[in-house]
Amino acid sequence: MQDIIEIATAIIAREGGYVNDPDDPGGATKYGVTVHTMRRLGLDLTGDSQVDAADVKVLTRARAVSIFVDHYFRRPGIDRLPAPLQASVFDMYVNAGGNAVKILQRLLGDMRIPVTVDGVIGPETIAATQKAMQAAPDHLVDAYGIARRNYYYDLADRRANSRKYARRRDGGKGGWIARAEEFIAPRYHLTAAQHRQRTARWD
Repeated sequence: MQDIIEIATAIIAREGGYVNDPDDPGGATKYGVTVHTMRRLGLDLTGDSQVDAADVKVLTRARAVSIFVDHYFRRPGIDRLPAPLQASVFDMYVNAGGNAVKILQRLLGDMRIPVTVDGVIGPETIAATQKAMQAAPDHLVDAYGIARRNYYYDLADRRANSRKYARRRDGGKGGWIARAEEFIAPRYHLTAAQHRQRTARWD
């Protein structure tokens, strides 16, 4: 199993370099770290007494890894979830914040394991996830990945500006869907035809 630094490094590779897409609520972003995160952490890397896109541009990979491990893995408590789930929930937390935990909590509810859907990993969620892992050790990771994929499709259904992240211009799977399927066994990946059918309503 990968260690946490390897997982964080892989997330950075998926996120890519500097972008500032007006359709992305995160604003200026580099290696998956947004300007909003840097402001929250007070990371004035340029020393000009303000945190803006210029600070995002000079962010290093090593600093990004540190931010992810400290603030997106340990602080929210992902390290207390069953080890097989950690990489996928961590990756989703970087991408979607507390929604990553809400996806897990809703999945637990679907499995008839009651838990509050609040986006917080507390004792209740930890115990419920452990129970789910014991009940379905060979399926929970795939089920969470599939729930992630559904979240992305549903988000794009509701927000037209986000559809380019779920579907490429040629109609193929966009970055969001490909990212979710990295954590799903190949037998559960959607075919190209299934993906096109799922996104046909966007035309």
